[in-house]
Amino acid sequence: MAEQPAAEQPAMYELMYIINPVLNDEQTQNIAARVLKFITENGGNVKEVVEMGSQRLAYPIQKKRNGFYVNVYFTHGDGDFIAKFDRVLRINDEIMRHMVLRFDAKMKRYYQAQKAERAAQPGQPETEAAEA
Repeated sequence: MAEQPAAEQPAMYELMYIINPVLNDEQTQNIAARVLKFITENGGNVKEVVEMGSQRLAYPIQKKRNGFYVNVYFTHGDGDFIAKFDRVLRINDEIMRHMVLRFDAKMKRYYQAQKAERAAQPGQPETEAAEA
């Protein structure tokens, strides 16, 4: 008989999304706050938020050449949450594109290395640690 894993750890995810650049700073921050609120209200634990700011897109999306990029690293134990979350992000008109990745062991090591590198750089105002 196969053994059941004892207290399986929640999976780690990375969400990258692009917010419409025509919105003002307050609206952009409001959207970012709503995304974080949705994750935490549905049982997720936000580890880190990295706002990369306005970046030029590789190709036009909705006739726009720039977008406001945000990365969110979080954990969640329910696999069904991601499908629900994907739908919520898809129907939000202010979010031009999004992608959710589930981390494997190699991605976790890379994330830890990147996090240590960001922590070593002084004066990184766009990185917020939301450790709980």
